[in-house]
Amino acid sequence: MAIIITDECINCGACEPECPNTAIYEGADDWRYKDGTSLEGTVVLTNGREVDADEAQEPISDELYYIVPDKCTECKGFHDEPQCAAVCPVDCCVPDEDHVETEEELLAKQRFMHPED
Repeated sequence: MAIIITDECINCGACEPECPNTAIYEGADDWRYKDGTSLEGTVVLTNGREVDADEAQEPISDELYYIVPDKCTECKGFHDEPQCAAVCPVDCCVPDEDHVETEEELLAKQRFMHPED
């Protein structure tokens, strides 16, 4: 499953540079599928949805750092544990029960975003 940042977040920003998928953004910042990935132009995501990887997307939160579920792989394919949770000083990076995925699905998403790795 993806990781979510709870409202206990103190906006320290420690998590953002640790994400190998560039799935973490500061509150109110737009995000793109292409950020930190090999995706560009029109792509069909592993969940079957077609998106423009270059197009700016609306922020998920206007106040706190947030994680884009479509880009979060829980660091599978990169690390043994989610790096955001490992560095968070207030333990607000927790599993997102609304975005449950198997390890196989997470690894497929990682390979889709980073085919060269």
